[in-house]
Amino acid sequence: MEREKLLLIPGPSPVHPRIINSLALPTVSHVGPEMVRELTGALANLKKIVFCEKGEAFIIAGAGTLAMEMALLNTVAEREKVLILSQGYFGNRMSEICRAFGLDHEVIESKWGRAVLPEDLEKKVNGGGFRVVVATHVDTATGSCSPVRDYARVLRGRDLLFVLDGVCATAGIEERMDDWGIDVILTAPQKCFGVPPGLAVLVFSERGLEKRRKIPAIPAYYSDLLRWLPVMKDPAKYFSTPCVNEIRAFYESTLIVLEEGLEQRFLRHGRYARAIRSGLKELGFTFFTEEPFRADTLSVVSYPRGIEDKRFRSQYYENGVVVAGGLAETAGKVFRMGHMGNLSASQIYFALDALEKTLDSLGYRFERGSSQKAAKSIIGE
Repeated sequence: MEREKLLLIPGPSPVHPRIINSLALPTVSHVGPEMVRELTGALANLKKIVFCEKGEAFIIAGAGTLAMEMALLNTVAEREKVLILSQGYFGNRMSEICRAFGLDHEVIESKWGRAVLPEDLEKKVNGGGFRVVVATHVDTATGSCSPVRDYARVLRGRDLLFVLDGVCATAGIEERMDDWGIDVILTAPQKCFGVPPGLAVLVFSERGLEKRRKIPAIPAYYSDLLRWLPVMKDPAKYFSTPCVNEIRAFYESTLIVLEEGLEQRFLRHGRYARAIRSGLKELGFTFFTEEPFRADTLSVVSYPRGIEDKRFRSQYYENGVVVAGGLAETAGKVFRMGHMGNLSASQIYFALDALEKTLDSLGYRFERGSSQKAAKSIIGE
């Protein structure tokens, strides 16, 4: 077999052995007692992870894009208007979903590498007319982290819903639904949860779910939360066959998250992000994302002079590490490195050592060992 590569793309992230083992368990009945126990546990744990006490969680076979679609279709009534805050590729995808379903919407778009500012949001919503505001917490194309808590302050007390795309943030960066006033968080398992892709994951506040109940009908069947709600309340009921093994793996991931402790996990993501960036800086790399907006879950890294994108990523792959190329305007100019989920300190040191080997093979001059030394000074392990 080919030697396993360390997957440091912006998702999927490395999968913990406990999660791999749970995927390998025999498949059980989708309405049997094992599935009831594990889906019920995953739903309860998910609500703890986003600090939601009374809302409803949903775990459905699909992907993050399905979760985006479901969040919009179940909160936007006919002739209502949506405001989308976009800081990159996936904010723009929200706009594409609105167009696909004929939803009236406007977009505030920041420059790539930044995020929409709270004051820009306030000016727009003061104009009135919006019933749903959608923001991306971390855009995986630009590495930009939006000021979600500030957005929530602007929106608090208004007659509208706040929907947050947490795909590249949930379980790695703090998201407090009840305290901040977020009505919907949508996410996926393959980023900060460290589970292979295959699920659409959502948490609705009581207010968000009540909004769906008031909408007479939505242009969807599988994506209608009211069809899934009885199953989430009692997983022994049937609507559509769930991903049994994937749900077992997701349940295991939520146990890992809560065992680490949420505050400790958020702090670790920040510490590892600083460590990796410190190591990269030692080697002459810079960053596409402006410093105040850099996410703790991934880095968008600009090349030093003389390093060619495809050759670099190909050689890095041969040395055991997979990173992603840039998207759209950043293609060929950057690589994107994920550092989220259940990543370990030893994996970070391996990645930096492999990076130095890659640069050495490309004839790039640097001080050997400097990147690991810089990272260790921050991680302290």
